[in-house]
Amino acid sequence: MPAFPEAAREAVGDATLRATLRHATHTIRDKRARAVAELDDWAALREAGRRIKDETLRHLDTHLLRLEESVTAAGGTVHWAADAAEANRIVTGLVRATGETEVVKVKSMATQEIGLNEHLEAEGIAAYETDLAELIVQLGEDRPSHILVPAIHRNRGEIRDIFREKMGSWGRPAPEGLSDAPAELAEAARLHLREKFLRAKVGISGANFMVAETGTLVVVESEGNGRMCLTLPETLISVVGVEKVVPTWRDLEVFLQTLPRSSTAERMNPYTSMWTGTADGDGPGTFHLVLLDNGRTDALADEVGRQALRCIRCSACLNVCPVYERAGGHAYGSVYPGPIGAILTPQLRGTASEVDASLPYASSLCGACYEVCPVAIDIPEVLVHLRERVAEEGGKGHRLERAAIKASTWVLDHPGVLAAGERLASATRKALPRRLPGPGARQWTDHRDLPELPAEPFRDWWKKNRT
Repeated sequence: MPAFPEAAREAVGDATLRATLRHATHTIRDKRARAVAELDDWAALREAGRRIKDETLRHLDTHLLRLEESVTAAGGTVHWAADAAEANRIVTGLVRATGETEVVKVKSMATQEIGLNEHLEAEGIAAYETDLAELIVQLGEDRPSHILVPAIHRNRGEIRDIFREKMGSWGRPAPEGLSDAPAELAEAARLHLREKFLRAKVGISGANFMVAETGTLVVVESEGNGRMCLTLPETLISVVGVEKVVPTWRDLEVFLQTLPRSSTAERMNPYTSMWTGTADGDGPGTFHLVLLDNGRTDALADEVGRQALRCIRCSACLNVCPVYERAGGHAYGSVYPGPIGAILTPQLRGTASEVDASLPYASSLCGACYEVCPVAIDIPEVLVHLRERVAEEGGKGHRLERAAIKASTWVLDHPGVLAAGERLASATRKALPRRLPGPGARQWTDHRDLPELPAEPFRDWWKKNRT
């Protein structure tokens, strides 16, 4: 992927994409505003969520060990994965141990983050996405562009064409004469997925929350595909970021009020699935929990940046962001797009690559993301903090900027030099260029005019008129 400015420039030129994103994000955020307004104690719930997350992160090691004890006591097995490679090896080994060559998956950003589907495919194991939007993305050989609605960049006509052309090679083909009516598209997906649900022996999921007190995992979703994947297979493997733990059931109560309203604008999710270990004759007989670090402890060590780990993946920040609305999710070069991706991805992956170093600048710092965040992540604060880190690490553009600031400081410290420079600029103003040289400066003057220099410097005018 190119750096954000280049990727965004291409996306902004796509009129169809802009129209689709504008309609979708405005619809979701307007519904969310109405759902949130129903609660008189929304501000108190938001503050409670922030405090619970911060307190949990301060004692994360303790809560994770308690979670491991609870899951093990309930009949599950806990695995610890330091990075993506280790997590992929663990999951692949667990699937191979069952003798199966295919798995069904609940929508999971953690498995996207580590590239699990691609790794399983390379090992001869087929991973089938069962969330409708994820199915569209997978069949279309595409990438997700939104946290909640991964196929938000696709319109109904495009989805119909994908189903017609690709469903047959993945399983049950699309019905003859399939139209772009939403009900028909949903029915085609239901029929296509049903045979996979009934055949699969292994399910893979993430989790929205993990309750350390009891070892319970929680998945909230709206389609019922998650419930099928979590209950029908004989083996269930859950890959979950370590930051998803909450200490008690009482803590969970807060997030089950704020998450659905902030994400789908519903009072509660249609399907809230919870499981604790294994039980004879009820659900999977084998349960494995893979606890994923993959850069999270590095983020935890940053006193400013760690607040990104509060995120409950509601996507509210994407739906109000003027940058995301115009550029779309693919421009961020990460499975975590939008404002939260701009602060989370550089902390998980570092800022060594051009893509990751550009993400903290993918914002106007308007603050709309902070206003809607249900756990009060101050995204603008973290963006500025990460920009400082990127600047300190250097790079050609930042070296030139540092040199320019140093030169400007010297000039401002010498009033005589500054006055001479002002007079020279005024005397030669008609010969000065209308656009600044250099790629960084040119980005500004490609779309805005430089202010005209006055015929006389202010200092000289003041001496003549204010004796």
